[in-house]
Amino acid sequence: MRLKLPIAHLLKTQRRWEKALAKATATSRKLIIKPRKVRPKKDKLTEVSSFGTNPGNLRMLTFVPPQLPGSAPLVVVLHGCLQTARDYDEGSGWSTLAKRHGFALVYAEQTRANNPNRCFNWFQPHDARRGSGEALSIRQMVTRMRRTHSIDPARVFITGLSAGGAMTSVMLATYPEVFAGGGIIAGLPYGAAAGMRHVMSAMRKPRARTAEQWGDLVRAASSYAGPRPTVSIWHGTEDRTVAASNAAALLSQWTNVHGVSEDVFTQAMLAGHRQRTWSNRKGDTVIELYLIDGMGHGTPVRRTKAQAKAGGARPFMLDVGISSSLHLAKSWGLVRRRTASRRT
Repeated sequence: MRLKLPIAHLLKTQRRWEKALAKATATSRKLIIKPRKVRPKKDKLTEVSSFGTNPGNLRMLTFVPPQLPGSAPLVVVLHGCLQTARDYDEGSGWSTLAKRHGFALVYAEQTRANNPNRCFNWFQPHDARRGSGEALSIRQMVTRMRRTHSIDPARVFITGLSAGGAMTSVMLATYPEVFAGGGIIAGLPYGAAAGMRHVMSAMRKPRARTAEQWGDLVRAASSYAGPRPTVSIWHGTEDRTVAASNAAALLSQWTNVHGVSEDVFTQAMLAGHRQRTWSNRKGDTVIELYLIDGMGHGTPVRRTKAQAKAGGARPFMLDVGISSSLHLAKSWGLVRRRTASRRT
């Protein structure tokens, strides 16, 4: 019983800090951006009101470019706390990439009724297991998109930030047959917390587990025995909200699941940032790790001139000279070669 008060205090403090950060970000923009008349932006995302039983009570928003080709890829995107699907789309640039390269998007959006801070409930057992809660709602969104738009079932991917990154871990573990790959940004490994009281400690430092113990959690999440999704892990070295040690735990978890040695990897520099890759026996890349030096808590973005003119990135969208969205799309084979050289 003595644990409840400190944890409640920590959660209250965390919420105040996140709100203060969002307020400070908005204030800073007002100071540096000259007021100007702008036309109202056309809403890029379309809400789908019916997509199954929706046991997790989530919203489904989509972006489908004109003349979507048959058997097109699909990317599922999960926003972070204090964000909406539209916020995340505007900051990350996913709909711009989807329009340019011909793939569909589905955004799952959290409701305040589920979580006051709009965080996905990756830590609640009911929402983080196969066949129930928020995990099943996201699975039903994929099913709806496949039926409506003839999506290629072999090219379905998922990515998310923070709580959305942790929920991405949930989906890769509980529905591995659905996803070809996932991008976990400032997230946590599957099984990092079970219930609200474990959340803050897991964010500060993952529980001490061996690689096999982390891997066992994924293997126990479903009865699936086929090939596992590829995993791309992104984390800032100065993240004070979700410690970068969670990236190390994620790496241990997924190298064990894929059966590759954590000590055998290829390292390169990409836009000034460290990139490490792990390959399976066939030589296929199965895991990527991007450690962004000096970056705090958020999604790595590279602001274009148009974005800078429009007001820059949304809260928790950090301009570090590299677009995680673009590089995920490239690694998943979604970027058409004839336009791939437009940006780096």
